[in-house]
Amino acid sequence: MSAPEPPRYVLASASDATGVLRRLAGAGWVTREGFALAETPWDVSATKLVLFGRVTDPETVAQAVLAAARGAGLVVIADTSGDLGRTLLGDLSRLGTVHRDPHEEPARAPAGMARLIPEQRALLDRLANGETIAAAAAAEFLSLRTANRRIAQARALLGVRTTREAVLAYLRQRRARD
Repeated sequence: MSAPEPPRYVLASASDATGVLRRLAGAGWVTREGFALAETPWDVSATKLVLFGRVTDPETVAQAVLAAARGAGLVVIADTSGDLGRTLLGDLSRLGTVHRDPHEEPARAPAGMARLIPEQRALLDRLANGETIAAAAAAEFLSLRTANRRIAQARALLGVRTTREAVLAYLRQRRARD
């Protein structure tokens, strides 16, 4: 099974962010201010890096989302009632779980199907209906690479090794829920 999903927090105040950062540092995460990352290595998930700061413009939103896509954890201070905050939340939600409560622990997030993002569910539904990954990706307006990445993340969340096992686990959990 792969490494746990990096923590992603979008919070309203600096004091909330400070509390979360202290807790994450105590759990072994390395914290660093700012959202810019060096070009290499692309995948920073193994470094247990959490970037933090305030989002005040579209460029900072883009940097934060890119850092999260590359595997960094985030603690972002943002006004979620404004356009920038809503954009940030929407983009980060496509990558995985986003915590808005400073007291919520990432480890307490539900496992399995409940943590799948809508793109992963849509891909698994299409695969369950017999479509190929390429056809499912095209139907969902995703590149093949992104679709493969989303399916790999789904396999990790469902605790399986193969895509076939992921589809079967997804169908079992979906039936149990319905």
